[in-house]
Amino acid sequence: GRHEVWSWKTASKESLCLMWQKVKVQLILSMSFLTAVFWYCRRLYSFLAQLLKRWSNYLQRKLIRNLSVLPEVDLLGYSAREWKGETKQAKQMREAYEELFRSCHIKYLRQVKRDNYSVVRAVLFQIFSQGIPFPLWMKERDILKLPEKLLYSQGCNWIQQYSFGPERYTGPNAFGKLRKCMEALKTNWAEISATRDHEERGNLCNTLFSDESKEYKLYEAIKFIMLYEVVEAYEQIKSREEPVHNLFSLLFARDSSSDPLSFMMNHLNSIGDSICLDQVELFLLGYLLQVKIRVYRLHRFNTEEFQVNYPDEYRREWNEISLLTEDDRYYHIPLFRT
Repeated sequence: GRHEVWSWKTASKESLCLMWQKVKVQLILSMSFLTAVFWYCRRLYSFLAQLLKRWSNYLQRKLIRNLSVLPEVDLLGYSAREWKGETKQAKQMREAYEELFRSCHIKYLRQVKRDNYSVVRAVLFQIFSQGIPFPLWMKERDILKLPEKLLYSQGCNWIQQYSFGPERYTGPNAFGKLRKCMEALKTNWAEISATRDHEERGNLCNTLFSDESKEYKLYEAIKFIMLYEVVEAYEQIKSREEPVHNLFSLLFARDSSSDPLSFMMNHLNSIGDSICLDQVELFLLGYLLQVKIRVYRLHRFNTEEFQVNYPDEYRREWNEISLLTEDDRYYHIPLFRT
């Protein structure tokens, strides 16, 4: 009996040992497998994180590189970098920047791409980034119909000679291209001005002003609205129905813009291509967008023309935007801090 009990215990023990050996092997294999999976997942996660970071940095660099309005920089730091040396002009510019910093509370600026759309870009970017709504007259009138009205209702078939900035495009398709430009302006303006969150609105602006093809449509739409306003004023002057703003008298007094056609051919068609807006056209821009444009003209420092408003006659309820320029050709956006 004892022998049988001992044999049974021995057999049970051996069976348990054998079973444990098998389970132990399985556990070791399972743990090894899980360790390998964990190590692989960790490496995969690390790889994907690095890949995402590189892609994000690439997109950020690409966006900043394509931005036509750069992020803000310190005003005096910018002045020191741009106007080194002891020439008379360099000293005057540094003094002008110091005056802006000290007396006008301008602490930063946003550089604007230096091309022949510079001033239109700087004005429109601020209108969008501040969430300024459509001018009153644009709310009352559908701007999408302006090309059609000018071409068919007022018989201005010469708008087929309209040029689209660097494209210098002319021909029978000008009407269709103008319509697309007006649609782009209305759609983007409505979307951005309806965005109440400041950060979200800023992101929308950065996206819009990093796409050259979309940007140019906006600027050409603004140019065409300027042309439309000039045609309207010219018709009013001819019919003597009602008085027009003094700026139109100044505009038509120039030999190069004595009527809407010459204004388009000699001025508007070259804006964005070979010239920028001049002073009279800047008055017109502020008037039609119903904003007070305050310009700090640094090359006019210590004169009465250091600060100029466009237009000089404006309504109290108009929004105000500010620009600074060193040469009346290229413009930047000053940022105020109290």
